[in-house]
Amino acid sequence: MENGTYFYLMLFENIGYIRYAFFGLGFILYCAIVFFNALIILAIFLERTLHQPMYILISCLSVNSVFGTAAFFPRLLTDLLSDTHLISRAACILQAFVIFSYASNENTILMLMAFDRYVAISKPLQYNNIMTPRILSVLISISWIYSMLCIGIAGILNARLTMCGNKLWKVYCHNWEIVKLSCANTIVNNVFGLFILTTTVIMPLSFILYSYVKILIICRKSSLDFRRKAYQTCIPHIVILLNFSVAIFCEVTLSRVATLELPIGLSVILSLEFLIVPPILDPLVYGLNFPKIRKKMIWIIKACK
Repeated sequence: MENGTYFYLMLFENIGYIRYAFFGLGFILYCAIVFFNALIILAIFLERTLHQPMYILISCLSVNSVFGTAAFFPRLLTDLLSDTHLISRAACILQAFVIFSYASNENTILMLMAFDRYVAISKPLQYNNIMTPRILSVLISISWIYSMLCIGIAGILNARLTMCGNKLWKVYCHNWEIVKLSCANTIVNNVFGLFILTTTVIMPLSFILYSYVKILIICRKSSLDFRRKAYQTCIPHIVILLNFSVAIFCEVTLSRVATLELPIGLSVILSLEFLIVPPILDPLVYGLNFPKIRKKMIWIIKACK
């Protein structure tokens, strides 16, 4: 087959019968991700008292998790059972688009959550006037459209490259790995990739850090009861943020730092953390820490029985 028409996912080669164990684990993880995130979405959709900015943003995280994992797990499970591990170039670019749109969306949603908590804690009397349903809808729309537009342009730039190889040393299609297979000039792709990294990862994380530092300063000057309520709503967000930040750091480091040599198994685990851990951890953290969500989730489970 012509180079660049198809890609070979090399990490699926020669894994023997252990593929069936990986298939079983992957299938269970994917079912759990879909189940728990669907519960969160339904709980917030069905309970009118949860139609508030903080809870709506939590449901956006769950929608994004289902969106991102849908591009990864079905293909992964198919490849684990298949003897050939070919993927067409168009399908590969599409998978990379969805996966990296998911990663960018996650960061921008976390930024909006930090902004929401900052407004709620620093300006409680003006909160309802600032975080109106219309403003929230606009912010969510802009964050999703901008992220997907940037990743889409990166995909178009990758699609125009001439390939001199077709072996991807990943278990999923990765924009940077596709660029590295090209024998054409990739300076535009590299510069635009750094632009995406700056605007969808570094800038949101900087704003999030600024917001939580300001919240911490406000809490130190406030009453014990105010601090307790503020920490109760902020700590779950911080846990999710730290988890996703570590996962993204591992993924970016492994893909960009060519001199970093790790065992293949460890590098695969670290590169997949952002696709596996946040989608399963997010609904569990919010479901366990927010009584209103937990109560509605239990009600849904009982109603289904």
